[in-house]
Parts: sequence; structure tokens; C-alpha cells
Amino acid sequence: MLQPDSGPPILRFDVYAVDLRAGELFRNGRKIKLQEQPFQILAILLEHPGEVVTREELRERLWSKDTFVDFEHSLNTAIKKLRRALNDGAEKPRFIETLRRRGYRFTACFAENPETPSQPKSAAVSYLVGKVFALRNESTGNLLSLPIDEMAFKEKQKLEAADDDLGLSLLFADGKVLMVQTGTRVKVLDVRTASSSCEVRILEGEHTARTAIAPFNCLLSDPQESGVAATARKLH
Repeated sequence: MLQPDSGPPILRFDVYAVDLRAGELFRNGRKIKLQEQPFQILAILLEHPGEVVTREELRERLWSKDTFVDFEHSLNTAIKKLRRALNDGAEKPRFIETLRRRGYRFTACFAENPETPSQPKSAAVSYLVGKVFALRNESTGNLLSLPIDEMAFKEKQKLEAADDDLGLSLLFADGKVLMVQTGTRVKVLDVRTASSSCEVRILEGEHTARTAIAPFNCLLSDPQESGVAATARKLH
């Protein structure tokens, strides 16, 4: 596992960047709102990648001895907020592993060449965010299967590669993949160039207002958004 240099101002892992000096978290170059206490926990975990940070250590670092709070509840709440910001899960963690009755461990690898998180995206990527598309299916059929988040997206890819039909059926049964009609309009909320996909908001149909992950090649320009889908396909 790569270790951070002594006191680097910016650390990168997966699609995230952490600016330790500014106290800011970014995903794909876009700032994510994160309260001070969850960010402090993240910073402490990043100080010890791959190592267990005990709950008692976090208590000593974050709460002074003369502070009277429900420590267990406060820490659990802060961890939940941090996981939500990182799109992580307690059951199948990608970044923050829980060791019952002990503490937490940061398990991801750092990028070798950290970049400034505030560095603007390419014009093509920035142009997609906020635009409206209609969904299309490159194969036959009137339905598309869209994972609800990045974790479900990766799980679906893994199961499809293994031809694990049972695993896929369980993924659908758990509501982690949505069946959406082709032609359904969606709005792009975020772009994931590493996986050639977008986070989208479904604007109509059975799953109105839900968010999901859609590959670039499933986006067809809305009649009022001419030229946008061509940009998306070029990024694929």
C-alpha cells in the first residue's frame, strides 16, 4: 500500500481528493459538503493507512476530557456521515473498514501523483453536468438496468463478468439495480471518467427522483439538448 509523504496537503484515492489544509473533500474535482468532525476523522484515518485507529484514540483526538457528550452516539453519527460522503458502506466497505469493538481502518490506496483537487475538469466533462438525456439501449429491449450507486455498479460489473445470474438476481431483489424504460429522461449530476459513466437523476417514470449510475453509451441527447450525447460518446 502506498504511504503518504510527510504532511502532504492533498491526498487522492479512487475518485476522491482530500485537501488537508483547507479541510475539504472532492469527488471527481467537485467539492463535497462534509462537516468538520467527519472530516477530522477522515484526516486521522489517512494518517494511518492500513492501520487500526481505535475508538478511544478518536475520542482523545476529537473530544477533550472536559467535554460531556454521548461519545458513542456522536462518533457513530460522524462515521455514518463520512461514509455517506464517500459513498461507502459498512457491510461492504471500499474505504473505511469497521473492526467491531476496536475501531476503524482506512483500506484504500493513495494515488502516486496527487493532483490539485480544484483543478477544473475538461470542458467536455463539465459540459455534461446538469444536462438532460434520454436513455437508450444499444442491445435489443425496452429496459435498462441501472445500479443505484458506485458500489452497486462495481458489483454488477463483477457478477456480469462471472456470469453469476444468481448473484445478479439478488442484486435486483435487494433494489440495488433499477429497471428503467428506454427513452426515460435523466439529468447528469456527476461524471465518472474512470468508469465511463455518470451519476444521473431520473426525471420521469416509476423511479422518478431516484439517482443511478448510467454508462456514457446509454445517453441519448434530449431533443432540447442537441450535441450533448455526442460529447458523452467521445468520452466513452
